[in-house]
Amino acid sequence: MGRQSAEKYDVVINGGGMVGMSLAVALGRAGVKVALIERMRMSAQLEASFDGRVSAVAYGSKCILDGIGAWAGMADSAEPILDIRVSDGQMPFFLHYDHSEVGDAPFGYIVENRHIRHALHRAGQDCPSLTILDGTVIESFERDPASVTVRLAGNAALQCNMLVAADGKQSSVRQMAGIGAVEWGYRQTAIVCTIEHDEPHGGLAQERFLPAGPFAVLPMTGNRSSLVWVEPNDRVALYLELPEEEFIQEIQERVGSYLGTIRSAGLRFSYPLSLMHAKSYTGHRLALVGDAAHGIHPIAGQGVNLGFRDVGVLSELIIDRFRLGLDVGTDDVLSHYQRWRRFDNVAMLAVTDGLNRLFSVNALPVKLARDLGMWAVGHVPPLKRLLMRHAMGLVGDLPKILKENR
Repeated sequence: MGRQSAEKYDVVINGGGMVGMSLAVALGRAGVKVALIERMRMSAQLEASFDGRVSAVAYGSKCILDGIGAWAGMADSAEPILDIRVSDGQMPFFLHYDHSEVGDAPFGYIVENRHIRHALHRAGQDCPSLTILDGTVIESFERDPASVTVRLAGNAALQCNMLVAADGKQSSVRQMAGIGAVEWGYRQTAIVCTIEHDEPHGGLAQERFLPAGPFAVLPMTGNRSSLVWVEPNDRVALYLELPEEEFIQEIQERVGSYLGTIRSAGLRFSYPLSLMHAKSYTGHRLALVGDAAHGIHPIAGQGVNLGFRDVGVLSELIIDRFRLGLDVGTDDVLSHYQRWRRFDNVAMLAVTDGLNRLFSVNALPVKLARDLGMWAVGHVPPLKRLLMRHAMGLVGDLPKILKENR
């Protein structure tokens, strides 16, 4: 069978998850001709059982989602984070952040991933220049000085000025492009579930560092909270297989009494944890975004926020060129993107990896040093405010879409 003629696009994005879809919507709203390729059927990603996680959408990421027209579709399902408390097991010191110390805006919002996906999908339906090709994969691509030709399963072909990899830590596009990555596993798995409880959470997000790993309680709408419970890989099956009553008892012991009686834990999900950082975010007419460029430990809840900031920056650079009638995939655009995003991502990767290693040490002198450090941060107001603004995603060189929608 002969090759089909290639449909032409400005940008082709591989990966229809939250980051890939948000980039597609951002570009599509500006009239950029975009094709989004997703190996799964989009309808499967919208099923409640597909992804049991929530995302801590930082205030800055909320501004980006608002700017692309997607926030309104998830706002009713978003619970504001008003306070954050970080504690070290049973040690007496803890760090408390109150959003009112840096303004009226919350630190961010806890939103179920399924609601984010639905909102992005609805926003994408309003973009006539966006084409979604789901249930297919990229088999190969070839780059020449002026364009990229993408070959899909079934012999279809697309031509574009820029190919974007948004296809996760094991990105096939990154691997086909020959871009290496630094990777290691944490030998930890996150157990994720949603609990119902008697007492209101008051918008408080808690993270406790237990000997086995971090244990986060994140406020959701209603009297519900999401748990992110990290355990060594060899213990996870034990907890996942517990009868419901015993599982709730394990949770109750870790959460304590501030939420009252825990009534239900619902479906249980598990996700192995690892670090991945691409050696380059770009190649000739190629950009990596989200987990295709960087995958971090969930200890600070910032993984998806790094991806949304990638979207804010890359979409700005592409749209600015597109509106001038210029080629969007040139080396100067790509090198600007890499310079802009790499420092922020590397810094967050180092912080999350370092925190996970630091809190994995249970020797008493180390625990005392950690807790004195938390106490000191809480009593140095300028440093504390800087860290709070950083948690909100409002520190550094911010993309226009974020600044314009604050």
